[in-house]
Amino acid sequence: QVQLVESGGGSVLTGGSLRLSCAASRYTSGTYSMGWFRQAPGKEREGVAGIGRDGGATYADSVKDRFGISRDKGKNTLYLQMNNLTAEDTAMYYCAAREGRVWWGSLLNPSQYTYWGQGTQVTVSS
Repeated sequence: QVQLVESGGGSVLTGGSLRLSCAASRYTSGTYSMGWFRQAPGKEREGVAGIGRDGGATYADSVKDRFGISRDKGKNTLYLQMNNLTAEDTAMYYCAAREGRVWWGSLLNPSQYTYWGQGTQVTVSS
């Protein structure tokens, strides 16, 4: 079992940047597949970025070339660097994890994940 705690959300202007962090309660690199998801009011939860046990990453088309997912193995922390933010990125952002391998094509599927954090709010305004 692993507990996940997100941080780093906030309010920014269009074009701004934020870095989200997800602190895990145990070592996850090499053993857990992880991902970032978001949910806006009235919308379904959607995958933003995922990273496999081997470090391979995938992104939703809407954030490709703007967002970057990474891991700090020593700190058991997952990051999401978000650049050039727009109002469409406004949502609650969640970190998720699953022990074991998630097929690369399913890393952005919320149903693949077992553990979830409480979320951190990102609001982008003009």
